[in-house]
Amino acid sequence: MAITRPLLRPFPPHLLSTTQTKQNYKTFKIHNTSSNLNKNPAPPVLLSSWKKELKIAFLEPKTRKLEQQFHDDDEEEEYFEELIDKRCVDNVRMLIVDSVQQAQAGHPGMALGMAEVGYLLYRRVMRYNPKNPKWFNRDRFVLSAGHGCLLQYVCLYLSGFQSVQVEDLQRLCKLGSRTPGHPENVVTEGIEVTTGPLGQGVANAVGLALAEAHLAARFNKPDVVVVDHRTYCIMGDGCAMEGIAHEAASLAAHWKLNKLTLIYDDNHNTIDGDTALAFSEDISGRFEALGWNTITVDDIHSNIGSFKNALLSAFKETEKPTFIRVKTLIGRLSKKEGTSKAHHGTFDEDDVIKMREKVKWGDREPFYVIPMIREEMQVHADHGERLERQWHSKFNYFKSRYPEEASEFEVLLNAGVPPGWESILPKWSTSDPVDATRGYSEKCLNQLAKVLPGLIGGSADLASSNKAYLHEYEDFRPNTPWGRNIRYGVREHAMAGISNGLALHRSGLIPFAATFLIFSDYMKSSIRLSALSQAGVIYIMTHDSIGLGEDGPTHQPVEQLTGLRAVPHLLVFRPADGNETAGAYRVAISNRNIPSLIALSRQKVAANLEGTSADGVERGGYIVSDNSGEEPPEIILIGTGSELCICEESASVLRGEGRRVRVVSLVCWRLFDKQGREYKECVLPSSVSKRVSVEAGSPLGWREYVGGEGKVVCVEDFGSSGDYLDTFKKFGFIQENVTWIARSLLQ
Repeated sequence: MAITRPLLRPFPPHLLSTTQTKQNYKTFKIHNTSSNLNKNPAPPVLLSSWKKELKIAFLEPKTRKLEQQFHDDDEEEEYFEELIDKRCVDNVRMLIVDSVQQAQAGHPGMALGMAEVGYLLYRRVMRYNPKNPKWFNRDRFVLSAGHGCLLQYVCLYLSGFQSVQVEDLQRLCKLGSRTPGHPENVVTEGIEVTTGPLGQGVANAVGLALAEAHLAARFNKPDVVVVDHRTYCIMGDGCAMEGIAHEAASLAAHWKLNKLTLIYDDNHNTIDGDTALAFSEDISGRFEALGWNTITVDDIHSNIGSFKNALLSAFKETEKPTFIRVKTLIGRLSKKEGTSKAHHGTFDEDDVIKMREKVKWGDREPFYVIPMIREEMQVHADHGERLERQWHSKFNYFKSRYPEEASEFEVLLNAGVPPGWESILPKWSTSDPVDATRGYSEKCLNQLAKVLPGLIGGSADLASSNKAYLHEYEDFRPNTPWGRNIRYGVREHAMAGISNGLALHRSGLIPFAATFLIFSDYMKSSIRLSALSQAGVIYIMTHDSIGLGEDGPTHQPVEQLTGLRAVPHLLVFRPADGNETAGAYRVAISNRNIPSLIALSRQKVAANLEGTSADGVERGGYIVSDNSGEEPPEIILIGTGSELCICEESASVLRGEGRRVRVVSLVCWRLFDKQGREYKECVLPSSVSKRVSVEAGSPLGWREYVGGEGKVVCVEDFGSSGDYLDTFKKFGFIQENVTWIARSLLQ
């Protein structure tokens, strides 16, 4: 299959100039010559405002900057445009100061230092339509240094996004506001991903860029390009120190994601002080060694054009992602400038007065916006609207010319889940050969890949152990970017963060990420952000208990299930057989805004344990077997995963002794807890106090289901190395022990 890689998009002409700016320049020039200053009628209010603003800000008696000589009109226009950009940046900074002072909270340091970068990205670089923030082919922006979110809020406000109005800036960090203390994609339209834990956004950005490269390879044609956008990410010193950023950056270079631009706010400060306290490496050298195109901008505060030139270089790069190191002053303008004190907190009154004086802001009211800035930003918004209209025209041509591919693309754009997809999931009978639930998972994944065009993912160097590989598809690599298997190497944390980016690209991609359950600890922060961001990632975690055997306690999870079940919204499944595994996938795929984690066994279990149900998984817990008839059971045995069959074996023995025994599968606690009171009472009647739970993990949480009189068969220590049957026996996970405990309760 030949690579269909789109031609590099020409550098947008609006980065360097716009028709509106040129018109502004000409009007300004006319009204500032000695012969015309008092003879012409007053110019329109907006154009007049620029004349006044630039004279106020830049006509110093000593320099008389606006009267210097130029070689040609282009040079003069470029200079005039730079003055406008500088004044817009001043306004951005004043809005940042006003917001922090009003809220008496926030992190102004990075926002003030990176004001030039934020403004230029939103005014002259990124492609977006504020009237439709979810337009598919928009450029994506990620603020990995999430504490600097005020910069993004101000840019969204000035750019015309309805999600951020002046009232929102005035309510920064307030309960229920659309401007929380760190950016949240589910709260504020225009925010692509939720960031805060440093470094996560870098991995998210890699995932977004991966999504673009993958979809471009699958759908772009020589005569029509329908996938063509860039990803920009701002990171800080803290992100540079976090391991996840390094893992993700390594993969981005390996995959040659040339449409990814990472902008490093090199302000040499963290909360505790100068970065020299704990950080002395050559960060540009590190990224160059990883395989990035690296650029340094030394003087952005005095030469805003230097950042434009860096972006030009990034656009010309066709093989490597670009790392732009921008040297800034944290807390720019403030007396805290250049120190860690500027990272967070408010400014004293004298400092605010002096900052306003430095930019000649006069006695303007807080949250003042120069009228002409709205005109400037509207130019860019109009450009975004035109680009979206042009894209829809291209897509209509694409549909007429390539109907089969267009049909698949439209499935993706509609969440990636076509009608009737669940019918392809395997169904097992009691006569099917036994396998581990990881094996049943493999069969489910490969069947689903046939009907879900967006199913894509991989493992952290454990594909053969996790059984998480799509056998009919290629690997995602620079020469095969259409591949749907992602090789993450031993990078669990980046794998999870990148998967969040894939999901939040919102293009119908359904990412799965696989490793051993024990290594979920490496991924916990990203898994938590999946739930917070409504990213429907499917985490496939095999080797789910001490039952993995010989690898011993370093690899045998004990407390992991408890911690994961505590994550709000995350659906944690521990299926007992093939039926429940299929049921878990059915729920996971159906919930595109909720992440799921499926914990799977290494050891073999029945394909179809009699009484299990894929439908039952949807309720989280259900009755597997019960010989009580019309009477209530005397005892209830509750199990999950591979231990459910031990419950069934014990129930068979007890029933042979004349006991009424119910067996319940509690495959997903959260789903069961969401059921109505009547259903839960039907499954676990309060009148039956004799209960035994059986799960090869921590006891925490089980008391809620077994009650005060019940017994919990669990693991309260680290595991042991040995054959899994011997290990299970040592810790009491055998029929004989469960039966003995049940008898003790019944007697």
